[in-house]
Amino acid sequence: MFRYQLIRVAMHVTRTLLLTRMEVIGRENIPDSGPYIVTLNHTSVADTPLLLMAFPLVEWAFFAGEKWRGHPVYGPIMAWLGAIYINRGEVDRQGLRDAMAAIQRGVMFGLAPEGSRSKNGQMQDAKVGAAYLANRANVPILPVSFENNDQLFANFKRLRITKSVLRIGEPYTLPEIGRRAKGADLAAYTHLIMVKIAALLPPRYWGIYADSPALAALFAGDDPWPACQTAVSD
Repeated sequence: MFRYQLIRVAMHVTRTLLLTRMEVIGRENIPDSGPYIVTLNHTSVADTPLLLMAFPLVEWAFFAGEKWRGHPVYGPIMAWLGAIYINRGEVDRQGLRDAMAAIQRGVMFGLAPEGSRSKNGQMQDAKVGAAYLANRANVPILPVSFENNDQLFANFKRLRITKSVLRIGEPYTLPEIGRRAKGADLAAYTHLIMVKIAALLPPRYWGIYADSPALAALFAGDDPWPACQTAVSD
């Protein structure tokens, strides 16, 4: 775990330099052992390092865009920490196979279902990768949300302090449907994954999920799954 200890020290220094304070809510929801999949909203390049700081010292794997592989600084560091480089915007089957292998080894796997960073902080339409992995690997999902990371660098330029808030929700498993999930099933699972994240965030971050009946069901204490199925069949 030396590599994670080292990056944690480096990130504490960087966080201080960037005038960032961090609050973590819900650490008690982190499972005692893995594997499990951590899903999060993606608004900043700081998301992954801050995620690693907030969690226990465990081995991680995570997706990263192929464009970062050749970066002289970030590329080697990300690979050292467990990055699996994938081609954004297309089905990267080798990347999925590598992710499945990592999960089967028992590592914690983190990914942002949206794929790319949101430019306005609001949640975007998500890809089915997280649903595919969770369904095929049959492992729990741990929803995580970041609040205010989208303002971090703008605040730094104005010498303002940013309070990064990380909320960790309760782990859950995808509903059993009695068949191998594909197509509409994966889309419905993805909708569920995203509203689970949205439920941890203030309304200004909900984006395209703001009017989701599944999100409303969650807040009402009802089962969101039927609304997720309806959402992708409309």
